[in-house]
Amino acid sequence: MFDAGLVLEGGGMKGVYTAGVLDFFLDMGIEFSSVYGVSAGACTMSSYLSKQKGRGRDVMIDYLKDKRYMGIYSLLTTGDIFGADMSYNLVPNYLNPFDYKTFNEYKGNAYAVITDIESGEPVYKKIEDMSKDIVYIRASSSLPLVSRNVKIDGHLYLDGGISDAIPIKKSEADGNVKNVVIMTKPVGFRRKPEKTQKLIKIRYHKYPKVVELMENRHITYNETMEYIEKQSKAGNLFLIRPDEDLNIGRMEKDPDKLSALYLEGYKDAEKNYEEMLHYLNRG
Repeated sequence: MFDAGLVLEGGGMKGVYTAGVLDFFLDMGIEFSSVYGVSAGACTMSSYLSKQKGRGRDVMIDYLKDKRYMGIYSLLTTGDIFGADMSYNLVPNYLNPFDYKTFNEYKGNAYAVITDIESGEPVYKKIEDMSKDIVYIRASSSLPLVSRNVKIDGHLYLDGGISDAIPIKKSEADGNVKNVVIMTKPVGFRRKPEKTQKLIKIRYHKYPKVVELMENRHITYNETMEYIEKQSKAGNLFLIRPDEDLNIGRMEKDPDKLSALYLEGYKDAEKNYEEMLHYLNRG
């Protein structure tokens, strides 16, 4: 196990790229002492730490034709565009069983990043017993506008990407001198202002911190991106991300596109393997 942080960005269905990277890590026996997952990154983190190669990919692709999994039907009938019961009960407990025992034996620290919608602050929830803590994975993946607020211990939470989309600075603050960052956005990507800001103001009028976060989201994201690129060029962190945009949406339903993106993630990890090992092993 490397004494280093692994930071996993979200991105909806683009997270299948991360699943490919992590499956290569599983093949090579690469483990990290701390893992931080945001939204889809928290989901792929789960199957990586349970050491179930292929599961992160299969969960994203196998149920695309099931209306309970993702889409308008789920949104209209449950309030969540990604069906909560399907994603966090039926799939892990029956359809593609999650290895809770192996996950719980992980010796490092695993965190799901969520956003407290009343304070507007990111919260980094340590996942220790997945059977109980899976609610934090759900909260981290609850996209604004198309998901219900998730209530945990009297607090309301949403997608961690709203407040800390790529928690590299949190990992550094936790003492991780070395970090590997896996992004789902391609080289040169910069976030633009939200086109749905008017809807955000209406939907979250009781939660002004959410409105403020979404209004400034492109600014904070781009600042973090510039920091990551600068640190990567300086050799202070190791970055893996797609070379180009494959035109895959956050709610992509084309299994061929998703399979191709998964393979790209696996190949990119393989391509960067020796250089990453050199970075992780250096004094």
